[in-house]
Amino acid sequence: MSTWTARRFWTAATAVPVESGFTVHLDARPVRTPLKAALVLPTLALAEAVAAEWQAQEKTVNPETMPFTRTANSAIDTVMPQFAAVADMLAEYGGSDLLCYRAEGPAALVARQAQSWDPLLDWARDDLGAPLRQATGVMHVAQPEPSLAALRTHVHAMSAYQLAAFHDLVAISGSLVLALAVARGRISADEAWTMSRVDEDWQISLWGEDDEAAEAAARKRAALLQADRFYALCG
Repeated sequence: MSTWTARRFWTAATAVPVESGFTVHLDARPVRTPLKAALVLPTLALAEAVAAEWQAQEKTVNPETMPFTRTANSAIDTVMPQFAAVADMLAEYGGSDLLCYRAEGPAALVARQAQSWDPLLDWARDDLGAPLRQATGVMHVAQPEPSLAALRTHVHAMSAYQLAAFHDLVAISGSLVLALAVARGRISADEAWTMSRVDEDWQISLWGEDDEAAEAAARKRAALLQADRFYALCG
């Protein structure tokens, strides 16, 4: 990436309108992706968020502090050239969705899963046109093909920018239904995180949690919330 230098050279990072959307200028120099494509973003709000990351850099550039920029780069360099493949990969989560696999026991965990997950499966049936079968244990259960087709349609309807963020919503939560519920405003990203952790939180309530696992969970939660923010700024 021609503008991704180890040291800061610019005075001001600003969002600038261009013919097909918005970009970011470092002084007068347009930002480009790692593959040297133009960094064109769909909304002013998203361009301003990316510009703010660049403006916040100090003497040296730290990509780890620039999640909006990283996701935008992924949308342009990775998702756009292979949109159908990425969308299909994410849609495949519907065939083994976390919410469909229930514990055999104890009864309290079974009840907790049902209370947390059943309303989302009802929503998938009623609003997404995708009724999904449940299974007890870890044995795979085949889902109805019309339901999988409906879920694929919803995923393919996203833009490349949305899909780049949606990837993290799905991969981190382990659930296509939870990710779609966040994307469509049915639940918040924080609620999705809690729902995705029903089993883990049950185990923690019994045995406690070590510091390393807690730190890893905190990083994943932060990434999920960040993906939700990016998705919302896509317009």
